[in-house]
Amino acid sequence: MTWTIAEVADEFGVTHRTVRHYEDLGLISPERRGTTRVYHRRDRTRLGLVLRGKRLGFPLEEIRTIIDLYDAPRGRRSQLEYVLAQIDERRADLEQRRRDLEAALAELDGFERRCREDLGRMR
Repeated sequence: MTWTIAEVADEFGVTHRTVRHYEDLGLISPERRGTTRVYHRRDRTRLGLVLRGKRLGFPLEEIRTIIDLYDAPRGRRSQLEYVLAQIDERRADLEQRRRDLEAALAELDGFERRCREDLGRMR
């Protein structure tokens, strides 16, 4: 079974330009029949992995490494080990960002409270 660029783009909710961009980066490699791109199951799987990685905040080079590891001699095992390490790093980064946001919100709450108190005393 094969798909056109329009079918793949529609299925994943991305533009044709996005699909072509990932092709230019070598993340997917559809077959060419003349000027027509023909996407196979492998391309769809890889595109799905790219988009999932982007949603999780991974940079494209990390996504490439993860996807390419699947084709490595140790295959799925090395891919999973690498992905787990990347997940740990991403989680630590997101948790630090959450702590930073919580601290900023607490500071805003305190500033707001002081402003309201000052305003109340002026009435």
